[in-house]
Amino acid sequence: MKKYVILLVALISSLTILAQNNQPQRLDSLFSSLYAKKMFNGNVLVADKGEVIFKKSYGNAVEIPEQKLNTETIFELASVSKQFTAIGIVMLQKQWRLNYDDEISKYIPELAFYENVTVRNLLNHTGGLPDYMGLFQKHWDKSKFATNDDIIKLLAEYKPKANFKPGKKFEYSNTGYALLASIIEKASGKSFTDYLAETIFKPLGMKNTFVYRSRYEARDIDNIALGYIADNSGNKIRPEDLDKEIPFYYLDGIVGDGMVNSTLDDLLKWDRALYTDKLVNDVDKALIFSSAETKDGKGSGYGFGWGISDSETYGKIVNHSGSWAGNLTFIERQLDNDKTFIILQNNTTGLTELPNKKVRKILNNEGFVIPRTIKLSEKELDKYTGIYSNENFPIKIGFFVRDGILMGQGDGQGAFPLDSYADHTFKFDQAKISMIFNTENDTIIFTQNGQTFVFDKDK
Repeated sequence: MKKYVILLVALISSLTILAQNNQPQRLDSLFSSLYAKKMFNGNVLVADKGEVIFKKSYGNAVEIPEQKLNTETIFELASVSKQFTAIGIVMLQKQWRLNYDDEISKYIPELAFYENVTVRNLLNHTGGLPDYMGLFQKHWDKSKFATNDDIIKLLAEYKPKANFKPGKKFEYSNTGYALLASIIEKASGKSFTDYLAETIFKPLGMKNTFVYRSRYEARDIDNIALGYIADNSGNKIRPEDLDKEIPFYYLDGIVGDGMVNSTLDDLLKWDRALYTDKLVNDVDKALIFSSAETKDGKGSGYGFGWGISDSETYGKIVNHSGSWAGNLTFIERQLDNDKTFIILQNNTTGLTELPNKKVRKILNNEGFVIPRTIKLSEKELDKYTGIYSNENFPIKIGFFVRDGILMGQGDGQGAFPLDSYADHTFKFDQAKISMIFNTENDTIIFTQNGQTFVFDKDK
């Protein structure tokens, strides 16, 4: 009997090793599939206990003139930056230069009318402060760049009401993290840029990480990815090429809630440092990686700059996503089993997917199916083009071929790519759309979210 038990254990161990050895291939299949569908453009790193098991680039850093991404390319992190702002505050608290429970009016007296809002409230998004972006939309000259000082000035001038009393509940707040950057400057006597560089980036050897506002303080930086969004036809464009009077452009002078730029390797250095006491000790980490309680009893699911969750399958997870000005970013750290993955994209065209759940499954050797599509020539795809309508459906849908892919586009909406399957079937999984074309009678059976319509081709 012991012999069979030993054999069974050996078999299970062998299967586990085989599954782990297959992880890079599965990861590449996932991201290659998304890239082929124009749903991913960026860099990926996956590490197990600090050992890199997968690192690869897909697509372009710059579209015109074309420059390919490489694994050293620098990306704007968007809201993934918040974890650095939070650690900046933690470091000041460790130096006795501020206290988490200080009211923000101690550092920003202009905002004393927001009573009882503390630094801690800002860190865990329980301060209830109004959204600064809406304030700028109403009251700002959009031909000018805004800075953190301008947030304080507008809040002080217009005094918009708080959304709720401090600590009552969780509400994600870019305002809070922008004000934390201002508090860092007041408490340290240094610029936010210099303080993070001297306190975090340089000590950890993060040589390609820095605060950079690419429009407000534009300069030449080698090997940096430019962010792209989509125009109404689905073409990639820079945000400012669409309109300079958009938040992506005129809010570019604001830091704290975003604007840290970094690379895969530097973010892995950051991850590894957080398992040590190079910057913060175990007491600090207990606060940083614990979900803040709220008075409504629902909790926050957020610590200091990190989303917090617990899973029976994956253990304790801390992560954060970011999305701004054509950049879509994500970092996840599975603390109980020391697994890390970093996804940096410079393309938010509306089709872009953040496949964090699928990466998580691969790291845990779980199965999921990457649907098998078929490749059709442009000549074959041409027979599906045209405009189709249904009297009970609010919009017409046009179909055309672009770069060897059948695209769909509703009236007044952006274009979306369709995956080709057998039997004249096409799908757009993000919107749960499935279409079966009948080219003999010029109809489509269109299904979305369980509802089915028959569309006829306009003559």
